[in-house]
Amino acid sequence: MAKKRIWELDALRGLCILGMVVVHFIYDLVELYALVDWKYPPLFLFIKDWGGILFLLISGICVTLGSHSVRRGLVVFAGGMLCTLVTAGMYVLDFTDSGIIIYFGVLQCLGCCMLLWPLFRKAPQWVLLCAGILLVAAGFFLRHVPAPAYPWLMPLGLPWRGFISSDYFPLLPNLGYFLLGAFLGRTLYKNKESLLPNVSTNHPVIRFLLLCGKHSLWIYLLHQPVLSAVFSLIIALL
Repeated sequence: MAKKRIWELDALRGLCILGMVVVHFIYDLVELYALVDWKYPPLFLFIKDWGGILFLLISGICVTLGSHSVRRGLVVFAGGMLCTLVTAGMYVLDFTDSGIIIYFGVLQCLGCCMLLWPLFRKAPQWVLLCAGILLVAAGFFLRHVPAPAYPWLMPLGLPWRGFISSDYFPLLPNLGYFLLGAFLGRTLYKNKESLLPNVSTNHPVIRFLLLCGKHSLWIYLLHQPVLSAVFSLIIALL
């Protein structure tokens, strides 16, 4: 018997991935292809700054509901490395500058969080809460630490001087957000049931969000090539 999915988590994940697609579309339009000179709207900045955090919180909730976190983490991390290779290739082929390269993006971060989850799986709720808060605080503290000369500290939140990346999600503070999500999963979803069981999921909008949420990894991996093809077509027609 298939495990029943919690619809609101899939819907929220779908909303997050769609917001990310919109953010990347606007970024490509303004920065990468310079087709318009446009000041970013507040909604863009909100999604850019908080969309990834919400995604990590949701992922932290979900990791308490499922199994095989290591296997899933390896798949997600591999997807992140594929993004790194593609963006590095774009730079090597002189399609854009080095700022496009993804060194440690959201997929690498999320994959590492899943791989680290077995270390916290048996921890009580208060440990998840305290560890999450401390790691978030540590991440904000590291923003004020001088850039080190050691590039291997970059995944932790200490990038080298002059570091630029189109997508950067260091483990600090983001592992903290993931663990806070796990704390929410252990408290709000301790029965592993939807908090909104009476809501109909047959509405077209909800069904679309559910579809996007269930296939969020594929959307992340494929959306940028699709956007690149669209913009290339636009440029060819101009």
